[in-house]
Amino acid sequence: MRRLSARAVPVAAALAAMLTAAPAVAVAAPQAAEVTTVHFAVTVGPGEQHCDIVGDLYRPAGATADAPVPAILATNGFGGSKDDLTAAAEYFSDRGYAVLAYSGLGFGGSGCRIGMDSRAQDGRAGSQLIGFLGGRGGIAFADAAHTRPVAAPDYIARDAVDHQGTPRDHDPRVGMIGGSYGGQIQFAVAAVDPRLDTITPSITWNDLSYSLVPNTLDQGPGVSGPVPGVSKLTWTATLAAAGFLTPVQYQSYREDPSRLAGCPNFMPEVCQGLAEGVATGTVDQHVIDTFRATSVSSYLSDVTVPTLLLQGEQDTLFDLREATTTYRALQEQGTEVKLVWQRFGHSSGGAVPGENPAGDEAWDPGSQYMVQRRTDWLDHYLKDAPTPTGPEFAYFRPWVDYSGNAAPAYAESPTVDVGVPRTLALSGDGSLTAGPATDGAQSLYTLPGGLPTEVSAPAMAPAMDVPTAELPGSAAAWTTAPAQAPVDIVGGPTLRLTVATARPLDGSVEDSAVVFAKLYDVAPDGTATLIDGLVSPVRVLDPSQPVTVDMRALVHRIDTGHRLRLVVAGGDVNYRGGITAHRITIPQSGAGQGLTLPVVPSVAPNVFRE
Repeated sequence: MRRLSARAVPVAAALAAMLTAAPAVAVAAPQAAEVTTVHFAVTVGPGEQHCDIVGDLYRPAGATADAPVPAILATNGFGGSKDDLTAAAEYFSDRGYAVLAYSGLGFGGSGCRIGMDSRAQDGRAGSQLIGFLGGRGGIAFADAAHTRPVAAPDYIARDAVDHQGTPRDHDPRVGMIGGSYGGQIQFAVAAVDPRLDTITPSITWNDLSYSLVPNTLDQGPGVSGPVPGVSKLTWTATLAAAGFLTPVQYQSYREDPSRLAGCPNFMPEVCQGLAEGVATGTVDQHVIDTFRATSVSSYLSDVTVPTLLLQGEQDTLFDLREATTTYRALQEQGTEVKLVWQRFGHSSGGAVPGENPAGDEAWDPGSQYMVQRRTDWLDHYLKDAPTPTGPEFAYFRPWVDYSGNAAPAYAESPTVDVGVPRTLALSGDGSLTAGPATDGAQSLYTLPGGLPTEVSAPAMAPAMDVPTAELPGSAAAWTTAPAQAPVDIVGGPTLRLTVATARPLDGSVEDSAVVFAKLYDVAPDGTATLIDGLVSPVRVLDPSQPVTVDMRALVHRIDTGHRLRLVVAGGDVNYRGGITAHRITIPQSGAGQGLTLPVVPSVAPNVFRE
């Protein structure tokens, strides 16, 4: 780990004293930071395109050239702006950090088109802002026309060498925060600029092609697979609309009318992917390659800074497998990394009490678990403070009662592999059993044109009270006996089964069989709830071979008296399914067909029994 420069040592010493000394008198409220809105002239992309970025620079009270402070760089989530970061910026500036909160390219008053967090565009832009924080002049202005220069700050701590030990110009002590779209960009900046010291990406993706066009068939150790995925219609339509409307909302098309031309505010591949997804249910290889190029999965070896990964358990856009795949890869290459599965995600419908701040709520490490985790991490790596960085892996248990801070609901583990594999057989009588299974078969059909076979809550808000209505004959199901004790599932289940079609397939995407695997918690009164809204789409090109489905990871308790139900459906309202209609049969026997659950070790093997 790099050390603070000599000029910054008094800051670290003062912090250490604050942490160890008991105050004798009441501490006065911190003075408000000085906030300055700045426009940056950046150059991005292979064509050296000139863009304007707007940001707010927070200078904490007492920060001077003789008392420099570390810095934090942050940008918005998709469709947002720098204003979304106000509460976080105020919190960290109160703690002695300079904060630069900016609107990402294509959003919130910043120019150029949305780059999908690519290294060549968003990564390069972030790198130039790091240079500004390190004292580089000539890129900051008080106006969008870039006519009134603003001096670079001289009150930010600097390093003599970057985190790789190489001398660099304008090298500030700096980390990044942000979630979703504001999480992925941290990887992009870290990959192109070794001056960045640490990152804390939250609820973001590993492979954008998996996020938007997933196939959970035979994923293996990662999420990227060779078989084309299934278009996630509700999410892609929502993201597209947010991107299209941004230049209109901020009137930025007046300065740059080209942002409304062709593919409005996006790179052409995004619109191509949206059109293909609606028409065919998948996208071609060029679009997949573009999405993967903007994803950390394609350049993980270039990310070497300490990384705190935070991912949401209730997230149907970027699921737990994505962050876990990133975590495993960083860990394997020797990068300092830790992982938290928090409850809050894109589909949670709001912040969980005591975990993350809600909306514009003030950040408070005393009452918000994730604020404390971020704060400890940044203080450790940016201030060299003696703060712990937390356990290797922590996950939120929604069945644990608590009041105030959510810390009691978090379990800690030295490994992400918490669950012990327990396999339940798919029995011919429709049961999901740990005991002897009977032979038999179940059949289902898919609709032509990829139409859904049910009505349910949209993927972005599974907590909505929308009753599920399935078309008869459109799904196969297997259900356990009532649980005799609580069963805690932590991790990704694996489903092995055979999908036989009524006629041979020609091996093309257009003629493929598409099904959707889901897990339900069935209450004693028969009410079935789709666990966290998670759906695992499966596109099968060759039904002659058994398939392995790496289902979405989850953290869930099947309580005493409840049942677990596996459903394989022919369609889902949130996806564009297979274009060709099929009659599908799933033969069952005790041999090779089953659902393997990652269950905490305290659960008895035969807990599901009559």
